[in-house]
Amino acid sequence: MSDPNTDPAVRRTGGAGRILAVASGKGGVGKTWFSVTLASALARMGRRVLVFDGDLGLANVDVQLGIVAKRHLGTVLAGTVTLQGAITPYPAGGFDVIAGSSGSGSLASLTLPQLIEMARALREAAAGYDDTIIDISAGLDRTVRRLSQLAGTCLVVTTGEPTSITDAYAFIKLSHAERPEGDMRIVVNMAETRAEGERTYGALLKACRSFLGTEPPLAGIVRRDRKVPDAIRHQTPLLVRHPGAEAAVDVEAVAERLLAPR
Repeated sequence: MSDPNTDPAVRRTGGAGRILAVASGKGGVGKTWFSVTLASALARMGRRVLVFDGDLGLANVDVQLGIVAKRHLGTVLAGTVTLQGAITPYPAGGFDVIAGSSGSGSLASLTLPQLIEMARALREAAAGYDDTIIDISAGLDRTVRRLSQLAGTCLVVTTGEPTSITDAYAFIKLSHAERPEGDMRIVVNMAETRAEGERTYGALLKACRSFLGTEPPLAGIVRRDRKVPDAIRHQTPLLVRHPGAEAAVDVEAVAERLLAPR
């Protein structure tokens, strides 16, 4: 049986659209919010973007966007629709979505053949987009890490809370051990100030450098912004409801860095 870590259908290929994974070691860091805001920022830059809700079993991309998707990952795994057929346009944000299916135990415990088949189908769907963003569930289990390995770049979201930094480090440690050549970058979210965000990044970087021998670069710092919860309550992307908000500007800066040549 093939493994998704080595199966060529799972690895990034030059001919396909770029795949970005957004991950975190723990919940409550704003990972899904960041995923949809990044999608909105990239779309505003003229990119064709797909958001794949990979938070298996606790999906909420559709909730944050106010989408009622009749076709989603649950219907894909049930065999009633293909992954391509589950794509839902989201005109307000300028991007497309493949919604998850909250509360489905079967989604949270995909078998290896199902995961490999999903990887093949997602790679095929991603080829039609400039950027595909996988919003991965928080945690350290193998399914989470395998989904992150579909991506050419993995953005690890953390906050300044010590437990968040510790869990982000744990995610990086396991991912680095399995895929040392992987491109992982750090996003510090909900920072009170840029200086605080830089200190948070510095603490995580020091641990990675000292114990793993790797130095994941900083993808960006997103400042805490009271307009974020307002946008979430209204189930509207921040860049649509409050395009000039500090957090919106910060996420746009992350998008610009992602597009810049390294």
